[in-house]
Amino acid sequence: MTTITTTSLPAAEQLRDRVRAALRAVGATTALTPPGDPGLVASTPITGETLFSVPETTAEQADAAIAEAAQAFTTWRTTPPPVRGALVARLGELLVAHKSELAELVTIEAGKITSEALGEVQEMIDICQFAVGLSRQLYGKTIASERPGHRLMETWHPLGVVGVITAFNFPVAVWSWNTAIALVCGDTVVWKPSELTPLTALACQALIERAADDVGAPRGVSRLVLGSRDVGERLVDDPRVALLSATGSVRMGQQVGPRVAQRFGKALLELGGNNAAIVTPSADLDLAVRGIVFSAAGTAGQRCTTLRRLIVHRSIADELVGRIVDAYRQLPVGDPAAADTLVGPLIHETAYRDMVRALDTARTDGGEVFGGERRIFDGEAGDTSYYVAPAVVRMPAQTDVVHAETFAPILYVLTYDELDEAIALNNAVPQGLSSSIFTLDMREAERFMSAEGSDCGIANVNIGTSGAEIGGAFGGEKQTGGGRESGSDAWKAYMRRATNTVNYSSELPLAQGVHFG
Repeated sequence: MTTITTTSLPAAEQLRDRVRAALRAVGATTALTPPGDPGLVASTPITGETLFSVPETTAEQADAAIAEAAQAFTTWRTTPPPVRGALVARLGELLVAHKSELAELVTIEAGKITSEALGEVQEMIDICQFAVGLSRQLYGKTIASERPGHRLMETWHPLGVVGVITAFNFPVAVWSWNTAIALVCGDTVVWKPSELTPLTALACQALIERAADDVGAPRGVSRLVLGSRDVGERLVDDPRVALLSATGSVRMGQQVGPRVAQRFGKALLELGGNNAAIVTPSADLDLAVRGIVFSAAGTAGQRCTTLRRLIVHRSIADELVGRIVDAYRQLPVGDPAAADTLVGPLIHETAYRDMVRALDTARTDGGEVFGGERRIFDGEAGDTSYYVAPAVVRMPAQTDVVHAETFAPILYVLTYDELDEAIALNNAVPQGLSSSIFTLDMREAERFMSAEGSDCGIANVNIGTSGAEIGGAFGGEKQTGGGRESGSDAWKAYMRRATNTVNYSSELPLAQGVHFG
């Protein structure tokens, strides 16, 4: 990759001041110590520098947090659901009041541009509103019984302690998806955030504790543990954790899933995505270009729903690729807090090295690469931050590198002649999270969404692969893990189902016509 030197980045001390101000505003009181002190490293991809050290949760403290959540569950499960909803409503109010401060922390720790950071906090507010409504709609079923004088029904009950492990790229939204729903379902939560984003986690924990105090709920309904893999493994293996919701790589899921299953716990896994968009000859190309560029380049390609494969009809491929490359050249790359920036930094050097390796492999496989240069900034932090221009790669075939998810802004372009071929390319990867088709042909759209179409958990028409709303269940198939979070009936993962039969007659008929006696 070539390098391009551009303008300077903010000083580390300026970023520290912004962090302190944001944490102070939300009421977070955890002591932050200078870089190099013992504890968990809190750094920023904006400059690549360490900002603070944060106290790390010990094994004993993690066990105590789980115990506190388990104890709180014994009273929280019998609290009426609308009363539980009051806690989530108050959390939503606090998020509205501190939206800018929390978004500031997301930008500093995860590198998201301001508009995306604000959008992530808005997603938290939205899920709180959804969950408050859900607190009065945890419906069961009445089922027709074959026996006279009997009533058959389903009821739903709180599950227990929910362990939540989140990734760096959505450091607050995914926690809120799980926590808001779990709390109204009567569960308690123990959260282990990414070790790359402890500051945003401290802010969220301060807000949920304030909400609990304001409505008189026990603080133990939501606990926070900070640390690396060892801390997360305590949630994975502890039998008191009834459900483990884990977001991360496929490799992580392959390790976590069997360990939770071995103790007969429940797992909700949100893993990798290798998302594709099909563009047909009838597509509105102006619309398609806008949807493709945001889905592929937004968040510097670091979303699980990022568009990574573009499957274009051969007749329009040259025109469409040319327009995307032109749009990419105009994307401002730099400090994510700057008003005109649209592409912020990669999270760290490893992400950059993975991108370099993937592009080198794509070239070896016959790919033609546009973009992908590293941007080096003036100043002391220039060599420690990792900014890149998004890359477009025209590939002759869907090779191994295309089948693998690289968490960086790389868009592989493939061509097709018949829709069957395009759908087969869409489905021919191990992951199955998100997908889309750009078409004005109703038959093509309906086929793409049918049982013989996309095999992903999300199948969109005339929008990109990213930017899901909280009203629908979020998740995917195959190596994406099969979990569902957020809206629709995803709440059922956080509860246990009981089938109840009530005999209100004076007889005792047996099912299936069985006679005994």
